[in-house]
Amino acid sequence: MNFRFWRRDKSKSTTAAPADPEYQYEIKAYSKDGGFIQSLDRAGRNQNGSIYGGMSEREIQLRLELVVDQVLTTARSVFAPAQQLTQFSLADQERFIQSATTVSDANAELSYHFCHLAPPALMLLDEGAWADWLEHILSQYRAHDVQAAITEMQAIEQYVASKSSAPSSVSYDEISRVVESIVLGLNGRSLNLESSENLFTDTETLHLPARLSEFKTREENFALYKSIAIHQWAQTWFGTFRINIQQLVATFKDSERALNLFHALETVRLDKQIERELPGIARAMRQFNSLLAATDLPVTWQQAIEKLSTPEATVHDTAELLYALYDQAYLPERTLYQGELDPELANSKIQERTDQEKAELQEKLTELREELMSGTDTMPGEGDADEENFELREVEDDQRPDGYRYDLELDGKTVDIPEDIQELLNSIQQDVGDIPEEYLETNEDKASTDNDNAAAESEQNEALGEPLALYDEWDHSRQKYRKDYCHLYEQTVPAITSDFAAKTLKKHYGLMKSLNRTFEALRDDNRRLRKQPYGEDIDLDAVIESYADIINGHELSQNLFIKQRKVDRNIAVMFMVDMSGSTSGWINDMEREALILLCESLQLLGDQYAIYGFSGRTHQRCDLYRIKEFDEPYSKEVKARIAGIKPQDYTRMGVAIRHLSKLLSKVEAKSKLLITLSDGRPDDQDGYRGVYGIEDTRRALVEAKFLGIHPFCITIDTESADYLKHMYGPVNFTIVDQVDKLPYKVSDIYRRITM
Repeated sequence: MNFRFWRRDKSKSTTAAPADPEYQYEIKAYSKDGGFIQSLDRAGRNQNGSIYGGMSEREIQLRLELVVDQVLTTARSVFAPAQQLTQFSLADQERFIQSATTVSDANAELSYHFCHLAPPALMLLDEGAWADWLEHILSQYRAHDVQAAITEMQAIEQYVASKSSAPSSVSYDEISRVVESIVLGLNGRSLNLESSENLFTDTETLHLPARLSEFKTREENFALYKSIAIHQWAQTWFGTFRINIQQLVATFKDSERALNLFHALETVRLDKQIERELPGIARAMRQFNSLLAATDLPVTWQQAIEKLSTPEATVHDTAELLYALYDQAYLPERTLYQGELDPELANSKIQERTDQEKAELQEKLTELREELMSGTDTMPGEGDADEENFELREVEDDQRPDGYRYDLELDGKTVDIPEDIQELLNSIQQDVGDIPEEYLETNEDKASTDNDNAAAESEQNEALGEPLALYDEWDHSRQKYRKDYCHLYEQTVPAITSDFAAKTLKKHYGLMKSLNRTFEALRDDNRRLRKQPYGEDIDLDAVIESYADIINGHELSQNLFIKQRKVDRNIAVMFMVDMSGSTSGWINDMEREALILLCESLQLLGDQYAIYGFSGRTHQRCDLYRIKEFDEPYSKEVKARIAGIKPQDYTRMGVAIRHLSKLLSKVEAKSKLLITLSDGRPDDQDGYRGVYGIEDTRRALVEAKFLGIHPFCITIDTESADYLKHMYGPVNFTIVDQVDKLPYKVSDIYRRITM
């Protein structure tokens, strides 16, 4: 865009007289090809304003052309939508243009059609419903193609009638926190929630609709949301996927019909189980299921429901009834909360999880055996236990769907089960039912072969390896360091085969586009010199300042350009990620998502960065986990390690800060940042909590500053302001009060502190 200054005789002006008694000044804006765009008055306003004080049609047209420039032709124009948008306020106009930009990031051709088809939606949708509709359009494009998204835009009135602004409708964003709290209070492993068009569970995530408006009251729609979530939870808790459903339905001529019939029967069984365990929610679910209340069912279906209603009924009973009912014509309608089954994805997740948990269980049982041997002179059985594996004994437990839990025995004697092993046993039992004996085999290479305490300790050290380093720890009460007190062990996070990175990028598709633009701008900002006598672009701020000078009778400045100058960024960043046990569940997922988004964006900047996790259990076992080193490229291996990040033990921060500061100090960079991503305060078993842990962490941060390192902390502990201010200083930390905003915040904070 070019600007030209015009001085006109006052007598020829059609506007109010300017301050200058003889002349009136005007700025005219021209496109690069010389075409006139618009005039600005002496206050910088357009002279063809919109009805409601917003932008003029010329200004709107210009901004829309910039958005869809790559698909414009001589036969295509955005003049018509620009005219329509003059009927709206400035806020609505800005919202529309920003949305067109978001759509353009996905597909420029789709954005052009959006400009022409979407203006009527501004009248029909409020701001929240507009965002839902925009995401709906983009999801249609991602799932199908441009034409499918255009068709949805053309059906805006139908969309509004069914979903958008009905007072009774309820959105996922409104209820996600409440439903998540409900699900967290249920039995079984922690489950994630996610908004999706398809309603199903993969045994790790419950997929819920983006909005519900099926009923005339919000209460009913909210009850339906809860019913969908509880139904999917029941599939994971009551063993729907303990059989190979794919293989089962493949034995029938019409596998799709067989799957639908299986799902209907299994829903009956799950409803009865929910009724026994959660009677309050079951009453709410009944209003959405007419099958159980029907009085005209075929006799065979009545018998099937009776069988599936018993407490002992399992998914194997559902499979048997499928064979009995397949040839009958009757197939009940889906309940509103039933959703779909995706047995292929669920089985894949279960297989991946059980393989990993089997290896973990065997490793932890090996460690447990070593601890038992190091604590006594002889093991049960006078030395023969070395050749025995652990055994499981069923113990009655009404809280579990199988009616029992497992106790652990070694050589016929009950062993106290540590909490981490109990969680593994519970998770494996939830997936497969009876735990196979092979899961209890210990690794003989790591098992102790000598009952002597000294020999057992030597074997344990061999399994762990020698400490990488010994570090001092600050004892605040004694006002001195404990020399070589912390034993630091380092290992690489195991890479796991997973689609976590791809799913994260898909989930945060719009955010990723925005982050890329932000980081590109950050890179470019360091190379742009403003107010130059010549350059590659116009400096609009300088032009406006010069216009003010002309008004005041001063000479026009020649420094109206922006010049590009190559300035190499010289920044090294160490990300220190909390992997303590308290990060389990959604926090762990958000940490991993934030790291994926950061790595993707940091590739644009070229900054040096490394990622390490930390945890520990007492000062004798302080663990550091390599995820990405400074000289290591961001590769599939690194993505697989990020996917493999999982909660470990406690939060011993001081030793991790000291070691990572040491690594960072060796990197050649002008600016060095240590960014900690944590969910809470320092904590460990051997007194490393409260004042002691906080003061040691503070001292470690002071040591880092002496090395020229700038520490910063991002936490989700909403009660952490006081101790973080004491440790990091008043401006070197931030609190993210909503964990699902963590990926957004981490990237934004990185951008701000590296500018």
